[in-house]
Amino acid sequence: MSKLCNLLCVAALLIATPVLAEDWPQWLGPQSASNWQAEGIRTDFSEGDLSPKWTVPCGVGYAGPAVAGGKVYLFDYEVTDGKIVNNAGRAINLKGNERLHCIDLATGKVSWTKGMPVDYYISYPSGPRATPCVDGDHVYTLGAEGDLVCRTTADGEQVWHVNFLDKFGIKTPIWGHSSSPLVIDDLVYCMVGGEGSAIVAFDKTTGEVAWQTLSSNEPGYASPAAMQLGGKSCVIAFHPSGVAVLDAKTGSEVWAKPIAPKFGMSIAVPRVLGEQMFVSSYGESMMVNSITSDAPRIIWKENSSREAVYCSNSTPYFTKEAIYGCDIESSQLIAIDPETGERLWENQEILLGPDAGRSVRHGTAFIVNHPESGHYFLFNELGELIVADLTPQGVTVHSRAKIIEPTGEAFGRTVLWTHPAFADGCVIARSDKEVVCIDLKK
Repeated sequence: MSKLCNLLCVAALLIATPVLAEDWPQWLGPQSASNWQAEGIRTDFSEGDLSPKWTVPCGVGYAGPAVAGGKVYLFDYEVTDGKIVNNAGRAINLKGNERLHCIDLATGKVSWTKGMPVDYYISYPSGPRATPCVDGDHVYTLGAEGDLVCRTTADGEQVWHVNFLDKFGIKTPIWGHSSSPLVIDDLVYCMVGGEGSAIVAFDKTTGEVAWQTLSSNEPGYASPAAMQLGGKSCVIAFHPSGVAVLDAKTGSEVWAKPIAPKFGMSIAVPRVLGEQMFVSSYGESMMVNSITSDAPRIIWKENSSREAVYCSNSTPYFTKEAIYGCDIESSQLIAIDPETGERLWENQEILLGPDAGRSVRHGTAFIVNHPESGHYFLFNELGELIVADLTPQGVTVHSRAKIIEPTGEAFGRTVLWTHPAFADGCVIARSDKEVVCIDLKK
């Protein structure tokens, strides 16, 4: 992929809050762009080469680590009563504590741990889903039952706390609140759900509601994302009834388009490149063109199992030549033509390894571009770190090694469905038992 295209991907999702290039302060990293800008990174390794720099025990959770200022922020759940049983259509009762750990990136020493008791009644109840968002001296977490908490990075002391059920009367969705908080300037944004509160902007200092807008029975599971339109700071809200671009300061709607994910499964963050936005969900995907104009238009919309790609756990990566994403039904890594939605190639082995060829769903690999090397880093549900080339012609694997054992269960197989962090030349990955730091500096 060209350097120009890489730059466009970053610019399209520009967030106002400055971060260090080596930080990974939120879901999908700096600017939510899935780009690792580090230099001097090792891309040649094989099985057994990558021993952890450090390992720290942790509780259960799907929430990926965030890294800022030399600290790793890990959000987990300590079960005190009940048994974790995964059933996609049935909620489970658990008692326990949602905890935020601050870990020194250099040494693995735990600086502090803060928590609060939270009873769960959700499906797949193995802990919080949302990645912490670090902004300056504060870190924001959203728990699976809708507890939005602001803490200080220095010692983890709570600054403010809002519970979505208490504040908005919103019932927790079946798979728990999953959208990661997003900070732009003075506001923190969350997908909440409900009449007139599908997305809510909170004052990041006080937790007071700055604005709320849009309506949706449930919040969905996609994180809000930032973008610039004509010099205006905007936020993308993808919920079970559609996708909207809003003025980040006021919440006023710039434009909106309907899309209808199955089971309310708006999960993957919409991707922007130049004048186009790709929106992918369970059962329906579409490309919107002329997004900076007064009249954006849908240039294609697909719900066929033979065209496009339908993403869930993993957010796709959008380039000028192709879009790469993991398909929820076929468990394949798929490349599609951005202009038509036509499938260019499919590969299941890179997601499932020895299980390739089986009929399984929700196969997952997280995709991160590394511009300096020209390669992509993929982290699949087997706990493997993969260095590969992704082009419209196919996928070429250069390096592959397991860095952590998967501990979760889904659809009869053992999985790891947590996005790692890429920071300070390291990959930080977590399971339901431990978090590991893999040093890839040359």
